[in-house]
Amino acid sequence: MVEMQAYDVAVVGLGAMGSAALYAAARRGLRVIGFDRLEPGHNRSSSFGESRVIRLAYFEHPSYVPLLRGAYRAWRDLEVATGERVLAITGIVEAGHPGAALVEGSVRSAREHDLPHELLSPRQVNDRFPAFNLPADWECVAQPDGGVLLPEKAIGLFVAAAQDLGASVRLNTPVREVQPLGDRVTIRLEDGTEIEAGSAVVAPGPWIRDFVPELGKRLKLTRQPLLWFSPVHADLVRADRMPVFFLQSSDDLTYGLPDMCGSGVKAASHLSGGDLASADEPRAEVSDDEKASLRAILQRYVPAAAGEVSRTSLCVYTRSPDEHFVLGLHPEAPQIVLASPCSGHGFKFASVIGEILTDLATDRSTCWPIGLFKPDRVLTDAEFQH
Repeated sequence: MVEMQAYDVAVVGLGAMGSAALYAAARRGLRVIGFDRLEPGHNRSSSFGESRVIRLAYFEHPSYVPLLRGAYRAWRDLEVATGERVLAITGIVEAGHPGAALVEGSVRSAREHDLPHELLSPRQVNDRFPAFNLPADWECVAQPDGGVLLPEKAIGLFVAAAQDLGASVRLNTPVREVQPLGDRVTIRLEDGTEIEAGSAVVAPGPWIRDFVPELGKRLKLTRQPLLWFSPVHADLVRADRMPVFFLQSSDDLTYGLPDMCGSGVKAASHLSGGDLASADEPRAEVSDDEKASLRAILQRYVPAAAGEVSRTSLCVYTRSPDEHFVLGLHPEAPQIVLASPCSGHGFKFASVIGEILTDLATDRSTCWPIGLFKPDRVLTDAEFQH
């Protein structure tokens, strides 16, 4: 069955990147349609879990900073357009053992891009933010621009605002394949319906491996436990008393957020909680050992937050071999734009990446610096199929 209406852009997957692309395309007056196998913000996604960190100086690589500047601007634009808040600035403290890549990388980014930051001693951090108890030999950097995003709310706003601007949305609608057709694309749904579009943004998160098998062979899906802790000293872990934190100890890379929503301090390990064979594989619930391990880290370094575990959840990282994004035109089918994986640190960029994906879908190029993320560095001879 062929649907006769043709679209300028089709978006496969309405998670962080896909929903933002749907909104950006609709704002430009394009005929755009978006598909999601479930519903945006669902608990099988990489963007599930109440909150996400945003930070400006970026330890992963200084090349991310221009995109982050654009992301902060675009998040504020979304707030103005919808009248809703999705970004709260709390500041961020990053700290670790001597020589920790976390701290060295953030300081490098801050210096290269002239970003505001402070190099602090552990004692200065502990005095300024009494929730912390950092070791005396650690290195620390504080950034005033760090903060917290609300992912499910943001995704919902992107989709609703896009629909208000005329975008078509089909939820609980799995896409079977995306195929080049001349200089256009055909989107084939599981019920056999075919929809034609000028280009496609393929942003299905961990399901990217189903659409681009050759890329999938180079990616790793990892289970990521998320935990919320009832604070020991609630007055010390509010957003006005404790910033977002990222800590690199000898055996873990841990991040946490102040009590933003009344649900406690959220904390998690940035390291893998176990590999997944597919996006649909059942994910083991957070174990007692995982709870005890993370609580022990908080007891040592953020004791005010280290009460009982009050809630747990899971998300999934889709990791590339170098932990950088895969973002750009498919090397053999430029009418298909790839937007995954984000390797567990992509949500903060979604607002600006939506604009970038729309550039690529319409112009096959963008003025944004995304050379680090070229798909062909990890993808060769890919074929689009189920």
